[in-house]
Amino acid sequence: MTNDLLEKLPRTGFLRIAQVLELIPVSKSTWWDGVKEKRFPQPVKIGPKTTVWRVEDIRAFIIHLGMGGK
Repeated sequence: MTNDLLEKLPRTGFLRIAQVLELIPVSKSTWWDGVKEKRFPQPVKIGPKTTVWRVEDIRAFIIHLGMGGK
């Protein structure tokens, strides 16, 4: 399953929250709580109302989850 998720991701770039939540099945509020508590990858602000995540960070997080969080 982890490999299927990783194949969907481009090598580099940015993902918006809707794209992240398609890959990591948690609610939006759970995601933001995890970001705040630094359990989830930190976002990048690219505009006053635009927040994204680096594909590389999301890929690493998915790999981390696939390894049982180790």
